Amino acid sequence: MLKNFWYACEFSERVGHEPQRITVLGQRLVLYRRGDGGVVCMSDLCVHRGGALSDGHLEGDCIVCPYHGWRYRPDGACDRIPANQPGVGVPRKARVDAYPTREQYGLVWAFLGDLPEAERPPLPVLSDFATPGLRALHGDYRWHAHYTRVIENGMDAAHAPFVHGGAFGNPEEPEVADYEVEIGEWSSRAAITLKPPAARGKGLWSRLYRREPKPVRTFVGFHLPNVVSLEVGLPIGRFILINFHLPVDDETTITKWVLLRDFFTQPWMDSGARKRVFKIFDQDRVVVEEQRPELLPYDIGAELHVKSDAMQIAYRKIRRRFLDRGWGIDTHRIQAENARYQAVVIPSPARREIPELAHAWVMKEVPVRQPAPERELELGRSQP
Repeated sequence: MLKNFWYACEFSERVGHEPQRITVLGQRLVLYRRGDGGVVCMSDLCVHRGGALSDGHLEGDCIVCPYHGWRYRPDGACDRIPANQPGVGVPRKARVDAYPTREQYGLVWAFLGDLPEAERPPLPVLSDFATPGLRALHGDYRWHAHYTRVIENGMDAAHAPFVHGGAFGNPEEPEVADYEVEIGEWSSRAAITLKPPAARGKGLWSRLYRREPKPVRTFVGFHLPNVVSLEVGLPIGRFILINFHLPVDDETTITKWVLLRDFFTQPWMDSGARKRVFKIFDQDRVVVEEQRPELLPYDIGAELHVKSDAMQIAYRKIRRRFLDRGWGIDTHRIQAENARYQAVVIPSPARREIPELAHAWVMKEVPVRQPAPERELELGRSQP
């Protein structure tokens, strides 16, 4: 898993003025809205005795720990310790990690890392959200799989004829035409042509295919750390599925998905469209949850590749560049060495600004080394 990126953590409509617990990158976080509507995201871990702030309550824009009543401002600093005698100040180290947030595309994004603002990667540019005439539908899907396997599945053209035969791809003509991958610093995109299914769909969906169906042009893209977009050029319109694959832990991924379409846009058609999205995911899950090894190998040569895997190869190369920079999280080592006796959190920008926090409540630094194929780098302060 990668830190120092923006993660789409929750749909905006679901975050209100009550503390809400979420788990991302193996860490428990708490979300809530301030009085002005802005979203607060901080570690769900009181620095006093490890209480869960998400079980507490709000006093104005501050959150109060349910254990001893310590109160934390939206920036993570504690401003009240009820047990202190009058005149006793609050220690400067009495604060939790608070993470920058933004709202874009109907989602709450949190920057989970310690980089200063000028050095942070950008949010993805998803221009289809601003396109008029597109009907939007969204929801969640849970996988018992590592998020990297889920991401690669979403950009894999060669699996469609076999996993989704009859909906996308034709098992009688499974060849994938050669395609070029446009590679950027954080993202990649390709246009891939697939043979359509031989059988026509059922009900109204049968209108998507003519008697002599033409090849389907599909646009696939990803943006680090976890956004995958798929646009299928159907005969009567655009089918755009944008997936924000949220890494809960090494065994669990929650996909925050958004479907955009310019056909069958009546609200009563949403139920059928939603069922179609879940059908696609259900078909994928059968194979993705059985992949081994569960974590994507660090070594690109650890698995065999062919030309149709160009998008996945691009993803692995870009991702590995940031693992080598020290942005990876070695969750296995954290669990093995700290689960019983030390709480571990993702460093926030405040750790760079307040010297007293440099080594508080975070896994200590270790020398950077070349990781083994199935391991990632340490959680800790980012390298320059």
